[in-house]
Amino acid sequence: MKRVLIITYYWPPAGGGGVQRWVKFVKYLREFGWTPVVYTPENPEIQVRDESLLKEVPEDIEVIRTPIREPYTLYKTLTGKKENIQTAFLTENKSGNSWMERLSVWIRGNLFIPDARKYWIKPSVNFLSAYLLQNPVDVIVSTGPPHSMHLIAKKLNHKYKLPWLADFRDPWTNIDYYGELMLGKRADRIHHRLEKQVLKQATEVSVVSPGMRKDFSSIVSRTYQVIPNGYDASDMLGLKELLPERGKFIIAHIGSLTPTRNPENLWRVLGELCKENERFREALEIQIIGKMDYRVAESLREAALDDRVQSKPYMPHSEVVKVQRLAHVLLLAVNNTPNAKLILTGKLFEYLAARRPIICIGPEDGDAAGVISETNSGRTFDLNSYDSLKDHILDLYEGFVKEKDQTTKGNIEGYERRNLTRRMAQVLNSCIA
Repeated sequence: MKRVLIITYYWPPAGGGGVQRWVKFVKYLREFGWTPVVYTPENPEIQVRDESLLKEVPEDIEVIRTPIREPYTLYKTLTGKKENIQTAFLTENKSGNSWMERLSVWIRGNLFIPDARKYWIKPSVNFLSAYLLQNPVDVIVSTGPPHSMHLIAKKLNHKYKLPWLADFRDPWTNIDYYGELMLGKRADRIHHRLEKQVLKQATEVSVVSPGMRKDFSSIVSRTYQVIPNGYDASDMLGLKELLPERGKFIIAHIGSLTPTRNPENLWRVLGELCKENERFREALEIQIIGKMDYRVAESLREAALDDRVQSKPYMPHSEVVKVQRLAHVLLLAVNNTPNAKLILTGKLFEYLAARRPIICIGPEDGDAAGVISETNSGRTFDLNSYDSLKDHILDLYEGFVKEKDQTTKGNIEGYERRNLTRRMAQVLNSCIA
């Protein structure tokens, strides 16, 4: 059986969407002729812990861990923070957006290139060089962000001429928060140069959306493999009996609500419907599973919806799939950023598997809208939609009142994790063809 070395920063017990992509590939790769070996930090900065994801990793998979030195200890000292570092510039408390925090963003963007894990590159290359001499592999995979993982693989590829697949879960210089890094001209040039080097040197490059393929093609013209995220059918076993509650009209959002992921038009629509219809107000429950920026909380208060919200900062993945099945409507909020059309977040595919109607707030011609339309799983409304969005929510509410079956029934099998792993194995095969 062929062997593949996977270099990833995110691995259980860390939780979140960035972990699940390669956890699921590792789970199924041996069915398609590949034995995975995982290389990951021993002491990473874990934003959230999810012990349930450890059960997804086959017990006999080799997982190699080495220490990583990160600057976040100093960052926490400077900012007075004790909790884990937030992603995507999410601030839970208004007082948290201090000048010291802005300074730390500038330092992060201009001194830690491509990211704060840069100090793990050299030790990892040294360690893996010794490891590979004793434990040969057929292909190296790097998955980012953080993009330091690609630079580790890049050096190993150059040193040993090993085939290399660079897997991008998110863009690099076109990621939604790139403009908030306060980059100087020098730092911006370095980011673009490193990005271009990775795209040119890798044997294969995989991305999660057609939009990302188009974006990268404008930087380096080559073949890009589109392998999206997906859902695991095994996660859904035993959930078919779960039906939405009858007493509450539940709209659920899974994942962080950042400042750029704040569907203000939806909040205004729901607030107006609550004013117009007391029964709608009594029935409405907005469930937010994930951290919420204080600006999102302010928008909910302005719409007089704060008493309709039930929020939890994190929930194990094994529980999240149940929440999705018990909701009447699933909310997908696409970042209001220049790259919005190419965003194809991982939770969308688990929404598909939950078989509940999706309301997507984002570009109507974006990649997410395309998947929703293709699978007949809901509707997409842009950030300025109001009347049509209000009518659609009323239709869904009427279905709830009449206890109508609103289960979606489109074909979603192409996004099942085992099927996607088969495609990933084919890409690995092409690396050594």
